[in-house]
Amino acid sequence: MTPTPGAAYDLIADNVQLVVRGKPDTVRLAVAALFAEGHLLIEDVPGVGKTTLARCVAASVGGRWQRIQFTPDLLPGDITGVMVYHQGAEAFRFHPGGIFANVVLADEINRGTPKTQSALLEVMEERRVTVDSVSHDVPRPFLVVATQNPIEMEGTYRLPEAQLDRFLMRLSVGYPDHDAEVMVVLGDRAGVSPDELRPVLDLADLQQVIAEVRKCRVAPEIVSYAVRLAASSRRHPAVRHGVSPRGSIALIRAAQAFAATHGRDYVVPDDVKDVAHPVMCHRLVLTPDAELGRRQTGHVVDELLADTAAPTAAIGG
Repeated sequence: MTPTPGAAYDLIADNVQLVVRGKPDTVRLAVAALFAEGHLLIEDVPGVGKTTLARCVAASVGGRWQRIQFTPDLLPGDITGVMVYHQGAEAFRFHPGGIFANVVLADEINRGTPKTQSALLEVMEERRVTVDSVSHDVPRPFLVVATQNPIEMEGTYRLPEAQLDRFLMRLSVGYPDHDAEVMVVLGDRAGVSPDELRPVLDLADLQQVIAEVRKCRVAPEIVSYAVRLAASSRRHPAVRHGVSPRGSIALIRAAQAFAATHGRDYVVPDDVKDVAHPVMCHRLVLTPDAELGRRQTGHVVDELLADTAAPTAAIGG
């Protein structure tokens, strides 16, 4: 029997946290992105477990997952696939690239050249790739989990806004506290790694969970709240480019999935607030003056949440 979204979350979170210790909030958001079938960008300093988190989420679900290590010499065809001439058949045949999987780990995505990064634009939005004018659908469910290091800029290429906007959420793992780090070190000594994890949810069940999450009830007042948050970002004096309508949709989709991880089939205003930072921050482009003043997009989102009234009537249940 297919587990409920809440039960499915417990299965995956418990499995991931066998390796990723002391980060329950980050794990919840990562699983919420999975349930929303939304792409996830994990951005943080080296050594805090970005790739480990991505591998653990991928290993916890059935279906196929593939890792693409982005490097400056990676070509677009390595991602999307190429047409190869078969002499015996006297015909060209399509050979799929690394993107043809249910979960694709794009490791250190900002080390790929802009030309290679652009190979992801179509598939992240439309779930298909076009090679030699022929479209090929990727497997469903489909999501990209990308990692990048924000402090080492040599040999990297900044992701353009068009690509950032295709990520449902951007997360940071952060350093663990003392006790969690002790558990990480002990786990490493014991040989606990993502390679040892087994799927706890098969592909058919995951597809059903995604379908159930899409049915999660959202009151019109909450939709209005999400749209007002996005619209306020476009008028903020420190923001040059605010959250797009795609970002408003992302707020609702992420809030639905976040509610589902708590076992609810309806969204409350706090769900929107809880996903606001991972959904909105990477979609904001600050003005030059704000950047010179060392303003952070997280501070802007804090101000938007403080200045935008949330619904107060009882919703859901």
